[in-house]
Amino acid sequence: MRRTELLPWLAAAVVLAGLTVPWFLWGSSTVVAGLPVWLWWHVGWMCLASVAFWLFAQRAWGLGIETAADGSSGGTDVRGDRR
Repeated sequence: MRRTELLPWLAAAVVLAGLTVPWFLWGSSTVVAGLPVWLWWHVGWMCLASVAFWLFAQRAWGLGIETAADGSSGGTDVRGDRR
């Protein structure tokens, strides 16, 4: 596993999930362009999450779950038996 690649993606996932709900905007009645500011936060955050997922799919899809380059997984086979 390429740990140097896995840790930044893991951190990005935690941050994206943690800030999805704008707790700090609850109770705010501020309106921008006719919509509450918390809704704008959500729309912007979903756009950011979409870009992050696109980057992940392009660069790191399968990171941490793919097998070794020689085809051996070093673990169990499909039935769960040790190799």
